[in-house]
Amino acid sequence: MAVQPEGAPCWADAMFSDLEGAKSFYGDVLGWTFAEASTELGNYTEAYANGKAAAAVVPPMPGQEGMSQWCLYLAAEDAAATARKIRDNGGEVLMEPMQVADFGTMCLARDPGGVLFGVWQAGTHQGFAADMGEPGSFCWAEVFTREPQKSDAFFPAVFGYSAQQMQDHTMDFRVYNLGERPALGRMEMTDDFPPEVPPYINVYFSVADCDEAVSKATGLGATLQFGPMDTPFGRFAALTDPQGANFSVIDTTRTEGEMPAMTDVS
Repeated sequence: MAVQPEGAPCWADAMFSDLEGAKSFYGDVLGWTFAEASTELGNYTEAYANGKAAAAVVPPMPGQEGMSQWCLYLAAEDAAATARKIRDNGGEVLMEPMQVADFGTMCLARDPGGVLFGVWQAGTHQGFAADMGEPGSFCWAEVFTREPQKSDAFFPAVFGYSAQQMQDHTMDFRVYNLGERPALGRMEMTDDFPPEVPPYINVYFSVADCDEAVSKATGLGATLQFGPMDTPFGRFAALTDPQGANFSVIDTTRTEGEMPAMTDVS
């Protein structure tokens, strides 16, 4: 695959204290198969959808045990330059740009509202290889934040997004675009979210049947947070896996309703 443009979602991974449990869960729910763990990279383990790289799971580093969380990586041509932009725009760099063998260069950061994300400058590992929409592949992601104005200033400044606001009085939802292509959504966290839930990026994975995926997930100990629900974008549901990581599943072939009106934001 070609290197993704600056700011495009290009990879996702998550730390799990019970790595084998995570592999079993996502293997059953999303149909993933797994590579051999890379011992030289802390047992980093790639997941495959139909034989193509879809994501990765890894044991926590010492001191980082606890609740699991998916991390979305955004593409960068120069991770060091992006890290400077992150700081210049009020974000926090948690892990300085670090070369990972010849695979690429990564860093971890938070936006001014506390949303964790990664930056990936591709080397030999260019990111997602599974075709978007193929069962088990990455499909979409949304920034969930209690301080939307901070995210709305930060992400376009760092990654050059333009923005559109959904015309819906029931929710504050915005889309960050790269050119004509949607890159990320941004949703304001309301009081429906317990205060102990931190801001995060919700990652969506494609499934062939949303209801079947939810049934498998809840049967394996996941918690259903929302849905399944039909939308113009597909039938989706939000889940928390047995180790506490939030994610969503979506069947993009099953759509209902008209696309919402969007207004450009200057």
